[in-house]
Amino acid sequence: MKHLFGAALCCTLALTGCSGATGNARVETAEASGDGVLRVGLILDNSGANGFLNAPQVAAAKLAVKEINAAGGHKGRPVELLPFEAGQDPASQAQALVQAKADVVIGPTDSSHATPAVEILSQARTPLISPANTAAGLSSMASGGYYFRTAAADVAQGPVLVKLAKDAGAAAISVVYQEGSYGSDVSAAVAASAEQAGLDVLAAAGFEPGKAGSAASAAREANADAVILIARDGAQGALAELNNVSLAGSKLVLSDGAFGRYGSTLGTKALEGARAVVPGQLPSAGFQERLLGVDPALKDVSFAAETYDAVTLAALAAARAEDDAGRSIAANLIAVSGGTADGTGNGTGTPCSSYKDCLAAGKASAADINYDGESGPVAFDANGDITSATFTVFTYDADNNPTVTGVETAGRAAG
Repeated sequence: MKHLFGAALCCTLALTGCSGATGNARVETAEASGDGVLRVGLILDNSGANGFLNAPQVAAAKLAVKEINAAGGHKGRPVELLPFEAGQDPASQAQALVQAKADVVIGPTDSSHATPAVEILSQARTPLISPANTAAGLSSMASGGYYFRTAAADVAQGPVLVKLAKDAGAAAISVVYQEGSYGSDVSAAVAASAEQAGLDVLAAAGFEPGKAGSAASAAREANADAVILIARDGAQGALAELNNVSLAGSKLVLSDGAFGRYGSTLGTKALEGARAVVPGQLPSAGFQERLLGVDPALKDVSFAAETYDAVTLAALAAARAEDDAGRSIAANLIAVSGGTADGTGNGTGTPCSSYKDCLAAGKASAADINYDGESGPVAFDANGDITSATFTVFTYDADNNPTVTGVETAGRAAG
């Protein structure tokens, strides 16, 4: 995170005539069928302790719509941000947005909420662009080509974790991972990246939260040059166990799920010199200032850049198609992102960084739109995944707290 200093389905099927979504709308041509008004919807699925994540996404969507309209809107008409209601389940929100005639929907945050939303929206031929979904399995979700994400899949960090270890002089690594889809997926990505980079994986041990002792011991016995920890809620316990077997400090590389400010919760200097990665790059001061212009009370900017880019890309896709219908947007998102269906990310055109500038490029030639936004390059592939992922690198001090020390980019976001 980045901080600023059922029944609904049946109803939807009735609305859409049970037409279904076949083929892959991302790579198929579409005939114009919009009504002339581009409508953007939001699915805000955060509540309780995670409720704070809604505000930055709302602010970013409002900012993007504001700036798109300042540049002339869609075909001379204002783009509309539809009313939203945070806290409702994603399926209900998706249903309401279909009824409100959304042409594109941004969200949800939680990867587990993507499928129920897509099941409804794809039937209505409405693309869903998530600014935060990272589960690797979503790349192969059956969406009819209506699902995209401006966030990198979890497995994209594999090459970066390996690079950090290799750059520090490691020739052999051990992997300690929390059992579950996140841990196993990222662990497999690390193993594959290590092989490509010429590093040996001497041990790979899984653990359940609170039971990392044996995995730490296995890593100790392997005597590798570096240990990569892949974990989420079990990270603190695993770090304590690694520290107990004298695996600490600069020997450690932490996945994004293990990143945190540990301070006195770990032993003195337990993490001094350890490195960790966090998806994305810190928002520029200018972008933060523009967000504050929309919401002066904003305290956090998590997923704001990815949300802003999702809205902007949707508007550019509609501009390229000269049509606001969802199918037209889905069919043009790869092109305006600078991506290609084969995932090489070698689209034509000089990168442009705003709706206004990209629109000007598109007037010269529709093929010249290549949006690189606030979150960095996007370049969608035929799975709707970004193919260039940026990560911020943090290094821990003697107090077990992280400081930004660099940025790394992985060439494939979907691994």
